Order: sequence, then structure tokens, then C-alpha cells
Amino acid sequence: LVVGTTTPGASVWQDDQPVLVSRDGTFLMGFDRDMPATSQLKIRQPDGQTEYRTLPIEQRQYAIQRIQLPDHKVAPMTPQAVRHVRRDSRLLKQARCRNDDRQDFSAGFVWPATGRISGVYGSQRILNGQKKRPHYGVDVARPTGTPVVAPAAGIITVAEPNMFYSGGTLVIDHGHQLTSALLHLSELSVRVGEQVQQGQLIGRIGATGRATGPHLDWRMKLRQHQVDPQLLVPPMPGTTP
Repeated sequence: LVVGTTTPGASVWQDDQPVLVSRDGTFLMGFDRDMPATSQLKIRQPDGQTEYRTLPIEQRQYAIQRIQLPDHKVAPMTPQAVRHVRRDSRLLKQARCRNDDRQDFSAGFVWPATGRISGVYGSQRILNGQKKRPHYGVDVARPTGTPVVAPAAGIITVAEPNMFYSGGTLVIDHGHQLTSALLHLSELSVRVGEQVQQGQLIGRIGATGRATGPHLDWRMKLRQHQVDPQLLVPPMPGTTP
């Protein structure tokens, strides 16, 4: 996640996709796991002059995780499960369409829970021997019932206790289509539409949905880009950077 500033009133595009620019000229760019080697930034100033920049993107090496799960959790087999997954997908997509000129992200981020990091962004998941989508969050392993707090201020746009894959799920909108998703929760302490502050209790860790044990899966998305939450917070307390 990159925070940029430009002349107030300018228009910005990243890879031909329009980017919201705040009244003070602040905008956000996102770079995800499978970005190409470059990203194109276009800025049109209020006087009509247009500037182009090619942004080089460094490649990272990603881990491989091999996980055994009950077969019905690897892929939804029944028509009821398929309907459940599709409903969840529609709900999340609709919530992430919100594009407010709020800068709740400007104060930075804190860990929503602290503990052992059991999964990292970008790792390739092998479930029951089958290659699946990479993991797009950071996992924190703690016992069921451990408090989870808001990593930054924002508005709750999803509060669902039983999504098929992610179980108890909260989504916080931080403005500019930047969202945090907190997954596998055993309890939800907030409701859709509620405004939360950084550090506020929002739920508790669980093992709901597709999980092999109690943990928090924290994910962040900017527009269509899955970004790495771990790059936005200090090192986990008690670990070596």
C-alpha cells in the first residue's frame, strides 16, 4: 500500500483505473502478489498537463504451505454450500464498492491481535494435495476468545457470523476503498454501519469457517488489489524483525 500526494484537483489513474483523490491531494496505490514488473501512474493536473510515471516493482519469494482439511472444506460439494459461497462473495463485493473520501488510514495501523504468526501474505496454499489460491492475509495464532481490535478507524461494512470459508467475518472500510477483513472470529462485537476507532474491541479469535485451529486471519484490499497488512505495522512484539 502506497500513500501518494498530488496537486489538489488533479486526477490520477493507476494502470488505467481511476483513483480517488482527496480534496487535499491524497490518493492510494496498491500492489499485490501477482503484479507485473511495472505499474503505470498517470496524473492529470488541474491545468490539463498530464504526467506519466512507470513504477518498477520488485519481486518477492513466497512460502508454500501444505494443509490437510476435511474434504468438504476444500471445495463446496453440495448445492447448498455453493449457494452459501456465492452469497458470501456477493456480500463482500458489494461492501467493497464503497468509495468514501475519508482518510481513516492516515493515522496508521496497529496489530488487531498479537501472538505467533502462523501464516504470511502470498504463501501458496496446497490443500489436501491440491494447489489452491495463495494466502492473502497474515495469520495470528491465539486461543479462542482472544480479543481482536480495530487495526485502524473506519466503518463496519460486513458483520457476518457464518461465512462458508471465513466463518465469523468483519470488514472495516478505512476510506478510498481500502478495507480490512478479520476472519474466523468466534464472536462479533460490532454491527454494520458502526464507526469504530483504532484499538476498539470488535470481536474475538475463533476457528470458524475453513480453519485448522483458532487464529485471526487479517487481510487488506485496495480496490482490486490484495495488499500485505504486515508491511503496515511494526514487527510483532516478541519477534525478531
